[in-house]
Amino acid sequence: MADTAEGTSVADYSWPEVDRRGQIGRRRTRLDGPVKSTGFARYPSDQNPPGLLAAKILTCPHAHARIVALDTSAAEAIPGVRVVHVIQGEGSEIQWAGDEVAAVAADTEDIARDALRAIQVEYEVLPHFVTEKHRDRAPAAQPGSERTDGDPDAAFASAHRTVEQTLGMPQMAHMCLEPHGQVASWDGDELEVHASTQAVSTLAGQFASELGIPATQVRIRTEYMGGGFGSKFSPDRWGIVGAELAREAGAPVKLFLDRDQEVSVAGSRPSAFARVRVAADEQGKLVAWDSDSWGSGGLPGTGQTPLPYVFSRLPNRRLRHTSVPTNLAGSRAWRAPNHPQACFLTMASLDDLANELDLDPIEFLDRNLEFTGRADVYREELGIAAGMAGWKERWQPRKRSRDSALQRGLGVSIHTWGGRGHASNCDVTVHPDGAVEARLGSQDIGTGTRTIVAQVLAETFGLELPQVRVSLGDNRFPQSGPSGGSSTVGGVCASTRRAAQDALREVLTRVAPGLEADPEQLTAAGGRVFVEGEPSRSMSWTEAASRIGGAPVSAQGRNPGPGRLISSGVGGVQIAEVEVDMDTGVVHVERMIAVQDCGLIVNRRLAESQVYGGLIMGVGYALFEEWIPDPVTGRLLNADMEFYKLAGLLDVGSLEVHMMTGPGYDERGVIGLGEPPVISPGAAISNAVANAIGVRVPYLPLTPDRVLDALAGRGGIA
Repeated sequence: MADTAEGTSVADYSWPEVDRRGQIGRRRTRLDGPVKSTGFARYPSDQNPPGLLAAKILTCPHAHARIVALDTSAAEAIPGVRVVHVIQGEGSEIQWAGDEVAAVAADTEDIARDALRAIQVEYEVLPHFVTEKHRDRAPAAQPGSERTDGDPDAAFASAHRTVEQTLGMPQMAHMCLEPHGQVASWDGDELEVHASTQAVSTLAGQFASELGIPATQVRIRTEYMGGGFGSKFSPDRWGIVGAELAREAGAPVKLFLDRDQEVSVAGSRPSAFARVRVAADEQGKLVAWDSDSWGSGGLPGTGQTPLPYVFSRLPNRRLRHTSVPTNLAGSRAWRAPNHPQACFLTMASLDDLANELDLDPIEFLDRNLEFTGRADVYREELGIAAGMAGWKERWQPRKRSRDSALQRGLGVSIHTWGGRGHASNCDVTVHPDGAVEARLGSQDIGTGTRTIVAQVLAETFGLELPQVRVSLGDNRFPQSGPSGGSSTVGGVCASTRRAAQDALREVLTRVAPGLEADPEQLTAAGGRVFVEGEPSRSMSWTEAASRIGGAPVSAQGRNPGPGRLISSGVGGVQIAEVEVDMDTGVVHVERMIAVQDCGLIVNRRLAESQVYGGLIMGVGYALFEEWIPDPVTGRLLNADMEFYKLAGLLDVGSLEVHMMTGPGYDERGVIGLGEPPVISPGAAISNAVANAIGVRVPYLPLTPDRVLDALAGRGGIA
């Protein structure tokens, strides 16, 4: 049976056509908006069961040291201290400042902190290295991959114009509003953890293996959580320690990182630096790329960023990369791993080459879209973005004008992402009273997963959102993948849609005799079940559900599975407009324009919100955010929210979003959107600043001192 204008077909697994949708694509308000905005939503850090103990962690102040002696006796003697747990004992080698040495569980936070101060630790301080931007000084740099395609030397030799420069971005923190941590409690040999996590379904096995218990004895619950951005996929050492403290104390234990620990050790985005040489012919077509890159993600170093970014089909290129280990805590996935770095290194270089060719940057990008693999999409998006920005009327070539202290500039960037949905299972149940529920072990990390799943449910059954219920955030529900890689929306939408269509098919089979019709003739829409083409032969949804019998109807859907419900591969274009004070070096973002595709949009309001969030986050790393380690001590100098700067409302300017929909986009199915919008802001803002002041500021973030250094001809890596 094909889709009909009256409702949704259940003969296959597909999305209804655009003119037959009741929920898909609508601007629905988040279901959990009221409880969050009023403070009634209980996050993991809000859990306070009876008898709760407070736990704190003693960390090492040295970037590299060996523990010579450790004495916890004074701490253990303090009244109110319930457990002192040694994490790394005598002889242990510490590899970064902030690494965990011991933990205390006590009746109050104040007592726990007093106990930490009472622990005596003697260290042998060892040499450390934390300034990876100067890789020539790194004692353990690891020259790694090298690749050559085509004949870049010959291409450079015959090129019309070539630019060469060194660019870079530092490590930066995830800065989750709710720090890493959990509340752990035991009931006999059963562990329950209220965890701030992006991986509800997979966390139990990790706890179990570390604690020596079966995974079936671990329950993970995360009804709400306060941000992760790629940093909250594992229990971490402090998570396991928190569970061990609770087991030993025989009481619930709350262990969340303090803010300085959150900034220093809970993960970072790796740095990326590169000496880039790129060339074009007289027609403005790219002919060669050569990059020598390096970076660090802490002790493991870092892998190679995807260069040249987006323009990956350039035939003549040479890529070299060096991983630089540092005595800093290890990096973690940070919203669109490696893409913001690669985007900046590439788009800044291409923008400078366009300037060398006396070409409009958008025209230059357009001439080279054949090297992207999605030329038609990017060309359309570039045209829309340029129109929104008034680019043709307002863009001017770079100049070093001093006719005014305030100079404006425009910059452009393009980006890509995958976004295919993860493995997901979903149970959908129809109750005899008409209630419809979806249960899945996913998590809503703040992106609106509950609302998205509810819309898919309501769409399938022809109901409104208040008539359906979504239960998630519990590993006892059907397993669903971690929220990473922009994979959640595709995974949960596909599994929910399949389960809902199967459950509806069973309901219609049981209802069909009462309507003297075959099940294939029936449609559910508008809160009713009716015979296609004969709406008078119908019954209310409540009546239909009452005829399924005494037991509910249930079905489980899985992703991957049959039907074309999801796909992958998106592109986006962003334009930034900035104002730069030439006297002070202060950069202000006046306007950000984002044109983005993500396949079929389930909730337009939430999709646009994802893009707004990415733009705001992008302004933050473009202008403010960076780890600043002291090369002498190895400790971060800005491990707090006073000196680790984030973008505020007055910093982000006007944000304008255009979502690509319609033919060529919707039929691709659902594709993840969380990461793509954060990729281009650094490049677009940097290019806008170069356009405004006439010279490249080669190092992000674009702080006033770096802008002034560039204006004074001191633009090297600082």
